Amino acid sequence: MSATVAYADVEVGTELPPASFPVTRATLVAYAGASGDFNPIHWNERFAKSVGLPDVIAHGMFTMAEAVRVVTDWAGDPGAVVEYGVRFTKPVVVPDDDEGAVVEVSGKVAAKLDDGLVRVDLVATSGGQKVLGMSRALVRLA
Repeated sequence: MSATVAYADVEVGTELPPASFPVTRATLVAYAGASGDFNPIHWNERFAKSVGLPDVIAHGMFTMAEAVRVVTDWAGDPGAVVEYGVRFTKPVVVPDDDEGAVVEVSGKVAAKLDDGLVRVDLVATSGGQKVLGMSRALVRLA
């Protein structure tokens, strides 16, 4: 596969379609099974609170993966992302109810680089708090 977005058609400031990603306790259990990360802060409320967290929190790598979906969906090819990094600034707190939490993600092209590359800056929030900082992806466009 290759990106479906053409480098020539993108300008600095181009906004990517935003997305919302629901996160429930069931989502965390499924992710724990897939990733092998069974840290109790991600499923045991009593333990999470005993170590100073407000409640069970989503896995950082899960949050990071959900955020970059905005980029891969826009580019049309997950392989177009050649570099991606974030700072974890706040946890995604996932209450034990039918609604859970929501991670809201938006992004925009922050720079056009050489060789068909663009830098996309992402903003990811949950519960009104920024949960990822310095969230940036380098993407090779068509």
